[in-house]
Amino acid sequence: MDYFFILILAATLVLFALFERVKKFIFLISFQGILLFGIALINLLHIDTLELVLILLETIVVKSIIIPVFLRKLMIQNQLKRVHEVNVPVFYSIIFTSFFILGSFLLSSFLQLPNINSRIFSIGFASIIFGIYFITIHKNIFSHLIGYLIIENGIFLFSVGVGSQMPLLIGLAILLDILIGVLIIGIFVNKVKDRFQSIDIAQLSQLKD
Repeated sequence: MDYFFILILAATLVLFALFERVKKFIFLISFQGILLFGIALINLLHIDTLELVLILLETIVVKSIIIPVFLRKLMIQNQLKRVHEVNVPVFYSIIFTSFFILGSFLLSSFLQLPNINSRIFSIGFASIIFGIYFITIHKNIFSHLIGYLIIENGIFLFSVGVGSQMPLLIGLAILLDILIGVLIIGIFVNKVKDRFQSIDIAQLSQLKD
């Protein structure tokens, strides 16, 4: 069953490279949260009540509900509909994304690491690499926030893939990191918008003047 969730999650990465509308980015972030819950629930063994509540809180409540609501509020406040033109054509982004995913699965199969779920480890690694790539090719600060959230999802998958149980402290640390990171970046986005009437990163060069 985890094959299904992993394949769908890999497909969402390709869709991130394909889409241009902000609403679709927000939907994919929310949908990834649901997929992460399914992957964690299937693969984590001996989950006690506290760990189950933590996973539910981190994936469904935070990643699928709270963060998308926050992102939608940012979208409305900054009047965002589409992302700015990216540095790499969409066709090449899809090819690069497919290469990241395939390369990650081939690398994990080659390494054959003990006590590690290679499938989850692979999609987690691909998510982190794609998140970095997504940030690199976009000029919009909001898009950078989306890329940051994709990276965080990859880190969550790493924590699931490296063992049969979810370490409680790691889960709490990731959850706290997400909340603080999104809050700080969200405030920063609004301040840049108020100052420059734009959230294009090219505007940040004016700060040194």
